[in-house]
Amino acid sequence: MIVRALREIIGTEREVKGPAWTSRRLVLAAEKVGFSVNDTVVHAGAELEMWYANHVEAVYVIEGRGEVVDDETGERHQLEPGVMYLVDAHQHHTLRAHTEFRAVCVFNPPLTGREVHDENGAFPLLTEEDQ
Repeated sequence: MIVRALREIIGTEREVKGPAWTSRRLVLAAEKVGFSVNDTVVHAGAELEMWYANHVEAVYVIEGRGEVVDDETGERHQLEPGVMYLVDAHQHHTLRAHTEFRAVCVFNPPLTGREVHDENGAFPLLTEEDQ
């Protein structure tokens, strides 16, 4: 059993920062459970264009307000605590944070902890063997 507190991750290599977000990686590929879990904060006013070409992502909002847009269909969904969205078909999408926005994100295949968004908004497909 693994028990891990967010306070133990902040300030370590498991806390990864981008220009408009901070991702605290609670469960990674190294744990060998088939998925990863992040506690992610997106700064107010941020607009993130993303395309998870290599991953499926579930996002469960726990704080803040925003919207996610399916860039392929134009469909918009309002986000607030208690709402979940699933990027299940590698859709190009845009996340807009109207306020500071916090969510729990689950990825499959699991992240290694070294991923950052590339120029297309995607994470590369890394494995533990890519060290």
